Amino acid sequence: MKRKEKLKELNDLSDEQLKEKLKDLSLSLLKNRFELKTGHVDNPNIVREIRKDIARVKTIATARVATAAARSQK
Repeated sequence: MKRKEKLKELNDLSDEQLKEKLKDLSLSLLKNRFELKTGHVDNPNIVREIRKDIARVKTIATARVATAAARSQK
């Protein structure tokens, strides 16, 4: 999936869905790191992609919090 498509998909998720996505990605990262160390991974770049996806989710969540805080101060 392309970066813009991922961003659009993540932006369309609710806050609860973002938290669930973050939990799933973190679990997937743990699993894939373990498989990478044991040599059972087909694509070693998957760990990098998962880390980037986690960063995207965290960035969107932080932006939403900042936006909500800015709106409440007005």
